[in-house]
Amino acid sequence: MPVTPVKAAPVCPDDGILEVVEHGGVRYAEVIRAGRRSETTRFFSPPGSSLQFGLLAHDAGFSEPAHNHKAVRREIWDLQQMFVVQRGKVLVAFYDEAGKRFREVVLGVGDAILLIQGAHSVHALEDMQCVSVKQGPFLGIDNDKVLIEVKK
Repeated sequence: MPVTPVKAAPVCPDDGILEVVEHGGVRYAEVIRAGRRSETTRFFSPPGSSLQFGLLAHDAGFSEPAHNHKAVRREIWDLQQMFVVQRGKVLVAFYDEAGKRFREVVLGVGDAILLIQGAHSVHALEDMQCVSVKQGPFLGIDNDKVLIEVKK
């Protein structure tokens, strides 16, 4: 089943917290830099996005009641990935449908990125380590990645 592109329309007020990577009206990624602050909990991804990306922010003393998350059947036709840099520097390059690089984002310690769709590559500018989250189950590298021909 074809994936419906995530449109580049903003989902939260533009207050500088969210950096958006878009091209041709399609949202490729969202970035939250380490030093950004929010006074309240906010999610930036559109409600229909298969992975929700946001900031949890509460005053001291806040307690969320103990809870589980409901087991609800969901059909997901894309594979998104989120990672947070724990050490080092990482360059993420983005490519259009023709394989041409159109943007690069350099991430440092504490920066987080949600890779929503489209082709990308990851380059370690320094020795690095990231916490990475992808949707599962893992179906093997042959089913989860499609290599592209990069154009100059």
